[in-house]
Amino acid sequence: MVRDPAVTSRMMSRVRSKNSKPELALRRALHARGIRFRLHPRDVFGRPDVVNRTRRLAVFVDGDMWHGNEHRRRGLSNLAELFPSRTEWWVAKIENNIRRDRVVTETLLAQGWLVVRFWASEVLADADACAVRVEQLLVDRRPPCSK
Repeated sequence: MVRDPAVTSRMMSRVRSKNSKPELALRRALHARGIRFRLHPRDVFGRPDVVNRTRRLAVFVDGDMWHGNEHRRRGLSNLAELFPSRTEWWVAKIENNIRRDRVVTETLLAQGWLVVRFWASEVLADADACAVRVEQLLVDRRPPCSK
């Protein structure tokens, strides 16, 4: 079955790149723990979803489908099976996203940032656990006290 292009266009226009439900859930959980952060800073490579500049921690919430989560392929053996039409285009798009994510992570690490990536499904399943992980990383990066 081929979907009307207007329907596909309307559906795709509703996919958020910022302020998605998983991202909002993580931000709420972080804020509830007293963790303060900046959102999508333009001056940090890759524009992470959440940033703590003091501790140089960058957090990304990656959509499972758009960033190629292998564990969320609905039982399908490969990426191409998810897309019955325009298969090559979609597979190339998602593989490019995966490559870009790798470059962003490597670049930030080289700049001295600690990078954390969560799958959207992971955050939706337990945002508090993700917030605890971020909190622990922030504690671990705290500079030693000087007396």
